[in-house]
Amino acid sequence: TGSSDPYCIVKIDDEAIIRTATVWKTLSPFWGEEYEVQLQPGFHSISIYVMDEDALSRDDVIGKVCITRDMLAEHPKGYSGWVSLSEVDPDEEVQGEIHLQVEVLGSQGSRRLRCSVLEAR
Repeated sequence: TGSSDPYCIVKIDDEAIIRTATVWKTLSPFWGEEYEVQLQPGFHSISIYVMDEDALSRDDVIGKVCITRDMLAEHPKGYSGWVSLSEVDPDEEVQGEIHLQVEVLGSQGSRRLRCSVLEAR
């Protein structure tokens, strides 16, 4: 039909912690949702999976973006820009990208991470 019913699942080290609302019939979703989670000091990665809800069958994975500890170390003040989705299933073609903003807040003793998905296309 030329559209999707996207939602996101956020995982920390492969544990699902957030599921956004579904945005119906669009290829350019806007969620406007904010979540705050506690990251353990030894975490390895934060993954954002973009899904396509399907009422008649299993939901499809559109793609994912992964933020690793190494990426955060390379950008100690944060990062903002478009990040291409990568495939989850090697047999599936992936198209799309997320405008992501990642900020490291606070001092060395009490650092927080703010990750915002600004847009998707």
